[in-house]
Amino acid sequence: MIPLDPLPNLIDQVYARILEAISDRTLQPGQRIRQNELADRLGVSRQPVSHALHLLHRQGLVAESGRRGFEVTQLDPARIRQLYEVRGAIDALAARLAGERAASDAVGRARLEAVLAAGRGIDGKTTLAELIALDVAFHRAIYRLSGNPVIEETITPQWPHMRRSMATVLSELDYRGSAWAEHADIAGHILAGDAKAAERAALAHAQTAGRMTEERLRATEEAAA
Repeated sequence: MIPLDPLPNLIDQVYARILEAISDRTLQPGQRIRQNELADRLGVSRQPVSHALHLLHRQGLVAESGRRGFEVTQLDPARIRQLYEVRGAIDALAARLAGERAASDAVGRARLEAVLAAGRGIDGKTTLAELIALDVAFHRAIYRLSGNPVIEETITPQWPHMRRSMATVLSELDYRGSAWAEHADIAGHILAGDAKAAERAALAHAQTAGRMTEERLRATEEAAA
């Protein structure tokens, strides 16, 4: 039998730190990753960095580059559109179910209200990493309020890719406020128990974000051509 890895927690921490750097563009698309340099910056040996990079490679977040090297993958506009098509359906379902349960789930309501309040506090000084974390927390609050754990289980493997796509539009200062205005609209319908309106608002929000992300990525590709 293969011996168990003695450093699973450290590998998880390194994975999370690299993923955050990819998501908030500290590591840019196309940037080559040097394992020794990354290990030095994180204060760890190469072993957990190597393990973490292979996990990220399996998820399509880094690709092999040269001899035993990796680079951050580019975001594919078509793939992002497909992800948002699926996410729109899932978010709409989650919002509808959350609206139906809001009156009977005090803990879930409080969680959603708390995340919404935190989102209202964003300003020009809020970092991209913080914006992404708040955005993810908002949608997760709805998934949990929906009462259907399969929703979050289904979307969780896609969060690394969704976080990267969020960075594409949240880096634009004018969309930050718009995104949270749309969040407030969705939450307002949920908390009022208007399940159908919540469903429509959640679908529209996902469609808008998906369209903006795809357009921004295609514009970037054309500019680089």
